[in-house]
Amino acid sequence: MTQALFERLARHRPGTPEHNRARAALIELNIPLVRYVARRFHNRNEPMEDIVQVGTIGLINAIDRFDHNRGVQFPTFAMPTIVGEIRRYFRDNVRTVHVPRRLHEMWAQVSGATEDLTVLHGRNPTTAEIAERLRVPEEEVLACLEAGRAYRPTSLEAVTERDDGMPGLVDRLGYEDPELDGVERRELVRHLLVQLPEREQRILLLRYYGNLTQSQISAELGVSQMHVSRLLSRSFARLRAANAIES
Repeated sequence: MTQALFERLARHRPGTPEHNRARAALIELNIPLVRYVARRFHNRNEPMEDIVQVGTIGLINAIDRFDHNRGVQFPTFAMPTIVGEIRRYFRDNVRTVHVPRRLHEMWAQVSGATEDLTVLHGRNPTTAEIAERLRVPEEEVLACLEAGRAYRPTSLEAVTERDDGMPGLVDRLGYEDPELDGVERRELVRHLLVQLPEREQRILLLRYYGNLTQSQISAELGVSQMHVSRLLSRSFARLRAANAIES
């Protein structure tokens, strides 16, 4: 049937009613091939009908380029075009997580080897079996499998079926750090301190970070306790003035 339709297609010029009818019949006849290819991408979290629609574009391109006189079966010719169109769709329109190009290109090889080994053994192959088939390190296969699943990040608020009514991931991650409120204040103090003379900075550090008394500071610096008190008062006045300007 397909061969007869291609012969009919070849007898008419593109754009004529006869050519359009033969072309439409070929598309409809080969939609099952598109669906067969689309099922290989069922784990990509995209609606199957969207994948079929993209694959149909590849099918139409294959029909327009196919030469039935070369002795090649049309499904053999069309399948790489359909697969390529679907993969291009995922690469250009779906992936939101960047994956290194090397792993992105290797994904096709890993995917093909997985399918072949599944048919051969009647079960899902192990990572070691895939690596042996492709003659690459097992670590590369693992990295590639992870990359293949990275087409779209999962929302932190998403609730999976296995959660059985549990709150989203965002509600189960971490906790509110009570020290967060002090971050800005500490940064402001640090910013203001560096504007003071070096001696006043040292006195403040000894008083409030070293927990020394004014008398201990005076002994440390070799100045009177009264002088330490005056320097502290002057430092506070400068810090308040600088803070008012910053605000």
